[in-house]
Amino acid sequence: MLGNSTSMAKSDTLYKRGFGKTSRRDAWWAQPAVTFFVLTLFVAYSSWAAWQNAHYWSGNYLSPFYSPEIFGASHHSLFGTMPGWWPGWLHFSPALIILPFPALFRFTCYYYRGAYYKAFAADPPACTVGEARKGYRSENSFPLIMQNVHRYFMYVAVVFLFFLSHDAYLGFRFEDAAGNTSFGVGVGSLVLLLNVVLLSFYTLGCHSLRHIIGGRKNCLSGNKLQSACYSCVSGLNTKHMLFAWTSLFGVMFADLYVRLVSMGVWQDMRFF
Repeated sequence: MLGNSTSMAKSDTLYKRGFGKTSRRDAWWAQPAVTFFVLTLFVAYSSWAAWQNAHYWSGNYLSPFYSPEIFGASHHSLFGTMPGWWPGWLHFSPALIILPFPALFRFTCYYYRGAYYKAFAADPPACTVGEARKGYRSENSFPLIMQNVHRYFMYVAVVFLFFLSHDAYLGFRFEDAAGNTSFGVGVGSLVLLLNVVLLSFYTLGCHSLRHIIGGRKNCLSGNKLQSACYSCVSGLNTKHMLFAWTSLFGVMFADLYVRLVSMGVWQDMRFF
């Protein structure tokens, strides 16, 4: 009770201090400012790229923003071109069908919540810095209670890893003039492979996945496989912030690389 009372007292002090008031002398505003800039850049670029419906594939390379391509114009499409049920008044793009799922997985991520609460809502701007709101309702009330859907989008994100892994595999399969397919390595092959590795590290280090594997048990020593999986996920979880950012840049660069190669701006270099 004493600990809770002390925490509440500190929170009340921050509210009464006034927005942006603090005794800190460091550049506490730098981190949320950088976070604001980077996330805004990513949202702007990914929204623009998803809307294009063009230059999202080049040969055996497929942009991760468009994977899995359920409907689309490329040979990667699973079920052909635009579906008949798509509203005529709505611009069609394969990315608009699938991109909301990984986007909501990131949006509801435990790490990203803390990052964008500070950067976009100044809630709080930084540790021991006064904030604008006058009370604290946590995430137990609307609309923030909707963040609890994170665990469900985590399941979808894990499924997406299989599609992206298949895309990375196809990135090493090149077709010659005669139509024969053989193994090869290009810069794009490595870009797609690195992308799926970083996304796997980020997704498999998810707090929700860690809880599902073993977080509900007091003892895991009786099941060696479960204990090993829990240790692996826990190890990735310790670097969750690192993988959250590197995978964000990785998936954006993968789309940009495929896009520029498709447009002829960049030439994909083949190693063999």
